[in-house]
Amino acid sequence: MTAYTHSATSTPPFNKVAADDVSRIPPSIPRAGEAQNFRRIVIGLLAIAVLAPIVLIAYQSFLDGPFFDANAKLALSAYSYILTDEMFYSALWNTIIMAFGMVAIACPLGAALSFLLTRTDVKFRKFLEIIVLVPMFISPIVLAFGYTVAVGPSGFITMLFRDVFGGAPWSLYSLAGIVIVTGLSHVPHVYLYVSAAMRNLPSDLEEAARSTGAPIWRVCWDVTVPMVLPALVFATALNLLIGFEMFGIPLVLGDPSGIVVLTTYVYKLTSLFGVPMYQLMAVVVMLLVLLTLPLVWYQRRLLRHSRRYAALGGKGARTTVMRLGRGGQIIALSIIGLWLFVSVLLPIGGIVLRAFVDAWGQGINPFAHMTVRHFANLVEVPSLFRGITNTIILSVVGGGLAIVIYLMIGLAGHRNRGISSSVLDYLVLLPRAMPGLIIGLAFFWLFLFVPFLVPLRTTLISLLAAYIIVGLSYGLRLLQGTLLQVSPELEEAARTTGATISRTWRDVTIPIIRPGLVAAWALIMIVFLRDYATGIYLMSAGTEVIGSLIVSQLQSGAMDTIAALAFVSILLTGLGLSLALRLGAKIHD
Repeated sequence: MTAYTHSATSTPPFNKVAADDVSRIPPSIPRAGEAQNFRRIVIGLLAIAVLAPIVLIAYQSFLDGPFFDANAKLALSAYSYILTDEMFYSALWNTIIMAFGMVAIACPLGAALSFLLTRTDVKFRKFLEIIVLVPMFISPIVLAFGYTVAVGPSGFITMLFRDVFGGAPWSLYSLAGIVIVTGLSHVPHVYLYVSAAMRNLPSDLEEAARSTGAPIWRVCWDVTVPMVLPALVFATALNLLIGFEMFGIPLVLGDPSGIVVLTTYVYKLTSLFGVPMYQLMAVVVMLLVLLTLPLVWYQRRLLRHSRRYAALGGKGARTTVMRLGRGGQIIALSIIGLWLFVSVLLPIGGIVLRAFVDAWGQGINPFAHMTVRHFANLVEVPSLFRGITNTIILSVVGGGLAIVIYLMIGLAGHRNRGISSSVLDYLVLLPRAMPGLIIGLAFFWLFLFVPFLVPLRTTLISLLAAYIIVGLSYGLRLLQGTLLQVSPELEEAARTTGATISRTWRDVTIPIIRPGLVAAWALIMIVFLRDYATGIYLMSAGTEVIGSLIVSQLQSGAMDTIAALAFVSILLTGLGLSLALRLGAKIHD
């Protein structure tokens, strides 16, 4: 921890006030004004960055043509078309089924895993706590491709079943397949929040229930789950929001059978008419925002009142884990192992295998067709090589710049309880109402519309701007938790010596949270690595990234290239996760 020290060369010098004269320090109006001015500047710039794309989308939705067309007029024709289009209602219904189905799978499984790994003495807990979160750090489109290779119509597990049983009892390219895959892949999102709540619970009530002879599953259902219900409700709301935003998995698994959700419906409007129908796309975006805004509001409400649900007071509570016994250990490890096999080993194993074979299909032994030629193409084809390079640059350098911006926003709201705090909260959470695909589309329009931004549209700056907005709520949540660990007394001690707020932040707050900033940078780097949808509309020659390249390669059916890119994505994500853990990132708290 870096102490706050006086600098002889500081300008102006600190006021030297004796300890017994501290009470006579006059109200620091200039220093308060400095904080208010900083806060206003940050909120103003953030409002422009967040609201400008949304305002442009809203404006576009009320035009009968592209916003840059001089002949475009204000009209409701786009709304009329969408609200009478049967495909829109099919996409809306499929989205609702997918979102609620995902929650129905992810929440019970996430709660069960949380209980087993935090409240019992299940073996290999430390290792399993990290492995369980793996699907959360892998790009959804990469996971979807992995499931296609593993259990799709030509997947190696499917072909094995056909050889043994004459057929496979599942259909991956169906709405049920999409729901199951999205549900399994989002179990970690539930586990993350529920396990954090379970770790802090006292074990007295659980032990009392056990002493009456209640089995462990009954203790979990009747005692533990009610105590972490607020965290479970928050995880449910978050997963519903994510369900409305899903794009990669429905695209990969739904496109072959003609299943569309709202996000893929927006994407298909680009090619449905042969030319981009920006006004129709904008209408769908506005309707999607209206659907998800209540979830964003509810998410903020839960976060704001989370303290009232605290299970622990100021005094530490004794926590002990429940002993499972030999039979219980077998059952618990079987449940965890089955989920890991289906959610981690199958998709990742499928990608690894597919990336190193040059022939695939019924009756073909993939181990007789091993090759590394697909990776040679990644180096030889300029666009593919640029995509990998750009992904690394955006993740490492862009992630660092994003942390600096998030830190400024976090400091603007640090220990602020005024109305500006609520404004800041909503500005931070508002992008959560839009999928990454939509934010990328909005920034594409913005870089077409604003004259001084036009030259930057074909550079990585446009992508970085969109990435920063996509990762805004997650990045701020990381940094706000770190900032709250700084004791107010340390900052107040610096202020009583006459230090300005900016000097206090520079010499006290930031040095204390520096390790947290480094760990947050590593986690944001992973967020940028796994992004696939934001860059789809912003992609041009020179701004390719791995995720958008995979989406573009799907249209041409270049499965060998997709497999190689997916493997590289997993490798980079693994390196990023290892770095985050080494830097002290707490991904399970």
